[in-house]
Amino acid sequence: MSNTSRIAKNTIALYFRQILIMLVSLYTSRVVLASLGVVDYGIYSAIGGFVAMFSIMSGSMAVAVSRFITIEIGCGDKNKMQLIFSTSVIIQFFMAVSVVVIAEVVGVWFLNAKMVIPAQRVSVANFVFQCSLVTFVVNLLSVPYNAVIIAHEKMSAFAYISILEVILKLGLAFLLNISPFDKLAVYAILLCVIAVMIRLVYGIYCKFNFSETKFKFVFEIRIIKKMFAFIGWAFIGNGVVVLKDQGINVLMNLFCGPIVNAARGISMQVNAAVYSFVQNFMTAVNPQITKNYAIKNLETMHSLVIRSAKFGFFIMMLLVVPLCANINYILGIWLVEVPAHTANFIVLVLVYSLFGSLSQPLLTGILAEGKIKWYEIALGIAYSMNFVAVYVLLKSGLAVELVFVVNIVFEFVVLAILLYQSKKKYSLSLQMFFIKTLVPCFFVFLLSCLIVFILPLKNAENLWRFILDSLIIVAINSALVLFIGMNKDERFYIKNLVFNKIGGVRK
Repeated sequence: MSNTSRIAKNTIALYFRQILIMLVSLYTSRVVLASLGVVDYGIYSAIGGFVAMFSIMSGSMAVAVSRFITIEIGCGDKNKMQLIFSTSVIIQFFMAVSVVVIAEVVGVWFLNAKMVIPAQRVSVANFVFQCSLVTFVVNLLSVPYNAVIIAHEKMSAFAYISILEVILKLGLAFLLNISPFDKLAVYAILLCVIAVMIRLVYGIYCKFNFSETKFKFVFEIRIIKKMFAFIGWAFIGNGVVVLKDQGINVLMNLFCGPIVNAARGISMQVNAAVYSFVQNFMTAVNPQITKNYAIKNLETMHSLVIRSAKFGFFIMMLLVVPLCANINYILGIWLVEVPAHTANFIVLVLVYSLFGSLSQPLLTGILAEGKIKWYEIALGIAYSMNFVAVYVLLKSGLAVELVFVVNIVFEFVVLAILLYQSKKKYSLSLQMFFIKTLVPCFFVFLLSCLIVFILPLKNAENLWRFILDSLIIVAINSALVLFIGMNKDERFYIKNLVFNKIGGVRK
């Protein structure tokens, strides 16, 4: 199977999964918010975000495992793959123990002494913290298995297992609705149970499909040193990303309270649903970028980086513009109770992720090269400044929406860092990226926003008007993307991709 066909097949499998997941997840979140109420939903979002700060360690390990296994697949060394997998499992276990110790000492103190939680909900908040910690550790131990699936490009596995997960969460919503017990505590327990079940399914799948996932208590010091040299610098980058995302969530709790956390939680859920379309596309492309670097096929690698950045941006833009144009109507029919600031948060977060989508292929190329010291240092400085700027902003009592504006500004700083490092590490032509990706993406987006602003395609008042306006916006944006955003070769590529898939289905 060609690389293009493999990427297309994997992307389609992931999109099928994501459409179903998005629809069920949005309905589930409506039921959960209605059952918990805004305050309890905000408490869970704040505590979940605080626990997620410990992913400083797990995130860097996930990047390392995926990178090293993908490189070995490209080189074809199965024995080394098994050695890397077994080593990563051992490392993850010790990381899990470290997380539990730190969380029980520092986390419990911070939760009770610093976080803004209504007095009558402090005891259940502590219970939720423990459940969230167990869920986090279970997901931490799943990292090597998930990395193997991605490295082998078996995206259909993610599709089926994720469908199972979303069905279980739908069942959770119904159980929560009829539960006679404290709903916040029940919600935390059920999420923990689902995490354990999904972890077992991933483990069983890997055991029967990938020989290298047969764990052996063996490791090689040379590989550990190599992985930790990579993890050490990735730890800095992942740490500041967590600080910027979850740390800011904690700041919002300290300065604004759980209701603002609820609004942010909803906006991040919408963003996750939308951005996952880009993420699925990049999940299908990333292994190809890494494998082409491994065999030193830089020309194909550069082409994948440039095209995937552009396609990822346009995929997200087709969803973001109609959503933002009618966000108040969407929230009105989706949620029973809409927390203050939610609409503004969603629009700003989606714009942030839209521009952030340009960075993902560049980052994959840098990680494939492996020497990430100076990139991680630069990233650490940028995101630390972002966090400090947000702290000063909130401390000054300015509008909380400015938090997301600051994030958008610093995302452009990160993009500039990635471009410089990409040129230095794998000889990406900045002029080519600017002409083929940045210029058409920004021009099409600005033109799209201008058309929506001028034409009466926003602030729908009923369902039929919303559907009609959204279809018109998507049609206009699709035309802009095809005839302005893409060149002749890219249009030909899309045309062949579509017709090949239609032909494949007919056969």
